[in-house]
Amino acid sequence: MPASTPPVTRLVVGLGNPGREYARSRHNVGFMAVDDLARRFSLRFGHRWSQAHVALGRVAGVEVALAKPQTYMNLSGDSVRGLLRRLRLGPGDLLVVYDDLDLPFGRLRLRERGSSGGHRGVQSIIDRLGTDAFARLRIGIGRPEPWEAVEYVLAEFTAEERQQLRDVLDRAATAVETYVVEGLAVAMNRFNR
Repeated sequence: MPASTPPVTRLVVGLGNPGREYARSRHNVGFMAVDDLARRFSLRFGHRWSQAHVALGRVAGVEVALAKPQTYMNLSGDSVRGLLRRLRLGPGDLLVVYDDLDLPFGRLRLRERGSSGGHRGVQSIIDRLGTDAFARLRIGIGRPEPWEAVEYVLAEFTAEERQQLRDVLDRAATAVETYVVEGLAVAMNRFNR
């Protein structure tokens, strides 16, 4: 990090797949949530570090880095490990934001650690960091039948879901802001409903 950059205390990583064809897919809701937070605090993704687009700045007065890995989902851990090293942070300073098939659409769930639950991006991060001890914000995308999981996560939100998505992303950005400012326990208590 350049000497003029204030020390970052938190790394918030939104998971998704790069490329225009995936931009509006359910699997990219992590990117969308981090973009929403960046807009809220006028942060710009002006850096390209460790295969990620990175925004540096303050979220409610706290110095943070927001990142969107530009690897494909199942290689996200390579980017996250590099970012933590560059920023001199550890897994305890990391929050990963991603989609979850096992939560109803729009439901938010924060956790302090745990398995990947079958999410390949999260599994990649666990594998590359050698620990599952990092915070996560899961955003529910639901799992309607008879869709295959891969088809479903790579499909765009329905028209009905898109009408509700603005509110979902706003709540997710507020959950991240709460985590950054007040800590994970407070955020979990407020948003895990």
